[in-house]
Amino acid sequence: MVIRYAVGLPTVGQFGDVRFLTDLAVEAERQGWDAVHLWDHVLFHDRDWPVTSATVAAAAIAARTSRVRIIQTVTLPRRQAQDVAQDAAAVNELSGGRLTLLTILGSMDEEYSEFGLDPSMRSRGRALDERLERMGELWSQWNVPRPPIWCGGLWPNRAGLRRAARYDGAMPIFEDQRLRNVSVDDFAAAASFVRERATGEPDLVLEGATDAATAAAQVEPYAAAGLTWWVEALGWWRGDRADAAARVTRGPVA
Repeated sequence: MVIRYAVGLPTVGQFGDVRFLTDLAVEAERQGWDAVHLWDHVLFHDRDWPVTSATVAAAAIAARTSRVRIIQTVTLPRRQAQDVAQDAAAVNELSGGRLTLLTILGSMDEEYSEFGLDPSMRSRGRALDERLERMGELWSQWNVPRPPIWCGGLWPNRAGLRRAARYDGAMPIFEDQRLRNVSVDDFAAAASFVRERATGEPDLVLEGATDAATAAAQVEPYAAAGLTWWVEALGWWRGDRADAAARVTRGPVA
């Protein structure tokens, strides 16, 4: 199975700069990465950090690249279905069909409560399902292609990955994931859960950290468990902007 490699790009803090994100995406395309993956926030834990728009970044990347796929995270329950559907259709058209939407519930209650929205997980889950259905209806009415849809879900909770099995891909998320690479057994359990419920062949996505020189060996055990996409997580926990740029420049695999 061919494994595809994406660069994972935060949109907060020192990374909350559309020009910098776009430059990284251009370099990623030049160095042979298959995609870039953008976070989605309206605020962050450190309230002094800048937070930039993933949608604007996705559009800028679409305009300056020609090959890399753009994986845009959307915290869908706090957004309006018609707005996301319209933006996604526009970015997908601008990119020549290179957009994938990763829909999630979001990790910060404050991104709901501080804007007058219900932060409860039950409410978020119901809203996510409703918005996904409505977006599909709108794209059909507008006669525009539906971009691939992945769903994220915190494992071993089941709801998020059960939802993912109804769409095109799943990105299981694990506690303390950025402090350690996920065990192969944990990923395999999540992957099996999705595959057993999917009607097709969903993408199975995992975020982690590698060095280009050893990336193939590090990723291979996950590939054997069903991985189709590896997201190279870049961010302040691995260094500054220069460190992130250097990892992109080294390419996905040496």
